[in-house]
Amino acid sequence: MKAKKTYLKGKLIFIVSLLVIFTTTITVYVSGINYNRSFNTNLNISLSIIGISLLIFMTFGLYKGVQLIDNFPKLKKFNPGDISTPDFGDFDFPDIGIDDFAGVLLSIFLWLMMSVFFVLLLFLFESVFLVFFLYLITLLYWLFFRALRLVFRKSKQTKGNLSLSFFYSLGYTLMYLGWIFALSFLKTTIA
Repeated sequence: MKAKKTYLKGKLIFIVSLLVIFTTTITVYVSGINYNRSFNTNLNISLSIIGISLLIFMTFGLYKGVQLIDNFPKLKKFNPGDISTPDFGDFDFPDIGIDDFAGVLLSIFLWLMMSVFFVLLLFLFESVFLVFFLYLITLLYWLFFRALRLVFRKSKQTKGNLSLSFFYSLGYTLMYLGWIFALSFLKTTIA
């Protein structure tokens, strides 16, 4: 009987990766407050922990012959133009020029109108933020999934070979995180 292939779901890997990155970063920065570490030191510690986790995960996955399944929901039906935005036209502030009770009433009325205007503006910013957030999540997922899929394409060659799995994982980890370490090093060198 032939052994069954091991598959990991892309959505699960994406969510777990985001949780690991978030908790590692928060833990390092919160602990860094007690030791007065610089931003770059905290960044390097966070990247090191994430890099070691990534190296272990990829080595294990390559050694076991893991492959990925893309089960992330498709956002192809989403159209940013579907979000309705209010039409404000040519809005101009009027010159009141009234100093009596009518001026006070007109000021209150204009204050209410500006409040409505800012609520509508907030609605517009919320729509823009929602679209940006959806695109950002899709972009991050695509990067995570495509990068790991590229790694796990080698799983047929590395299945059962720990040293080859480790060297492939080390190479990909250096490629994925090395440039961030280089930028951090340049920042500390130049600054």
